Amino acid sequence: MTDTPLDYAAAGVDTAAGDRAVELMKSAVAATHDSTVLGATGGFAGMVDASALLGMKRPLLATSTDGVGTKIAIAQAMDVHDTIGQDLVGMVVDDIVVIGARPVLMTDYIACGHVVPERIASIVTGIARACEATGTPLIGGETAEHPGVMEPDDYDIAGAATGVVDASKLLGPERVTGGDVVIAMASSGLHSNGYSLVRSVVKRVGVSLESHVAEFGRTLGEELLEPTRLYTRLCLDLVERFGVGGIHAYSHVTGGGLAANLSRVLPAGAVATVDRSTWMVPPVFDWVRRGGDVTWVGMEDSLNLGVGMVAVVSESVASEVLAAINEAGVAAWVLGCVTSIGSDGTVEGVGSIDDMGADASGVRLISGTKGVQAGAVALHGTYRVG
Repeated sequence: MTDTPLDYAAAGVDTAAGDRAVELMKSAVAATHDSTVLGATGGFAGMVDASALLGMKRPLLATSTDGVGTKIAIAQAMDVHDTIGQDLVGMVVDDIVVIGARPVLMTDYIACGHVVPERIASIVTGIARACEATGTPLIGGETAEHPGVMEPDDYDIAGAATGVVDASKLLGPERVTGGDVVIAMASSGLHSNGYSLVRSVVKRVGVSLESHVAEFGRTLGEELLEPTRLYTRLCLDLVERFGVGGIHAYSHVTGGGLAANLSRVLPAGAVATVDRSTWMVPPVFDWVRRGGDVTWVGMEDSLNLGVGMVAVVSESVASEVLAAINEAGVAAWVLGCVTSIGSDGTVEGVGSIDDMGADASGVRLISGTKGVQAGAVALHGTYRVG
């Protein structure tokens, strides 16, 4: 037994480093605060003034929590930590937006093996920049040091956000009707889903993250770290402009792919058609497919394939919505429409559901995903790659 007294630092927790990290991130966090935020960084709880809710007839609070999965392993390998925060905000805040809720606050949580102030500040600065871009005050967070549980350079991040929507403006399956138009909004790349598959492909191919890939025009690591596109302001602006009579539902395309997520916002009995040939699959997805010999079915069940958000809108405003999205700088196109399965088992405009193979060139019906028994999506056509 040693006579040397133990303290927190000797046990592996450096509180001084944590304080240094807070100092480095304070200005970035403060930039997300608007007139609704009360108190300063460092309090036990963050506060926002909720007086705006008094003007709502029936305010509904919405909440979401998420992380960024194993994309963190790419950030760690590249030693680039200021983009992963945007992925976190995208995964959390844009899940709230799909019901028409406006985000009012966000908090974050970082667990690490050892606090490196500059690294923690870089992560939080990325979160704060994305919060500022989406109009979401970042009002609190926690950095937890876990020596002996996590390796010194390991970390994981999570976040939670709260939003509000008046019940009369709530979006979702109840507003979707036959004839509605399904509009795709382009993703910026892989976003933050399917990275266990992607990392397995990278390992199989045996290529370095620092290797330049001609079809990407940059290194593999830079392509894989491309931040998640933020749709928050665009989606809310569309609702403000066209109302709930025009915008009926949104679907955030995350884990499980396009069809699995779109089916969740459709009413029971409804089928949304998705024509795979209406867009060109971005090169990174085909690189993953070819490198891992992944079937197209496997791809569309795991990755967004170039579609990050979907709007289900009234046919009467579809052309205007499409133009507005494109004018906002986000590529958009019509995927299909909302219909139903006829008594003969066919989908209008699509035909019979095939016993399709792994090439995803037939008609595939997807429903009952994420534990939600709602509508279905009929995928048809053939993917186009460059």
